[in-house]
Amino acid sequence: MIDWEKFGIERVFAFIDVRVSPARGIGFDDVAERIYRYPEVHSVYLVSGAQDLRCVVEGRTIKEIADFVAQKLSTIDRVNSCATHFLLKKYKDDGDVFAETEVDHRLMVAP
Repeated sequence: MIDWEKFGIERVFAFIDVRVSPARGIGFDDVAERIYRYPEVHSVYLVSGAQDLRCVVEGRTIKEIADFVAQKLSTIDRVNSCATHFLLKKYKDDGDVFAETEVDHRLMVAP
């Protein structure tokens, strides 16, 4: 895992919940395929709940992600709505912990 912030490279991630009208015989698959073909999209999941698809999208700025949602994602046929949630801070990702922990001052071996 790379901490891009330490390198001074700005990367913005967003979780976008998408509500879709399913099509007879194919459900959500064709819309999911159209979404995952965009290079900005890291992941697309079919989920339960109020929305149908959850996408993980990356951009250099918040505006870049907003433009992606407004110009590309929301214009796809059968996409009814999008709810964008920006990643503010990572604590743990793919098993790697990002939170700074306290230094343990105990001795390795007790005398």
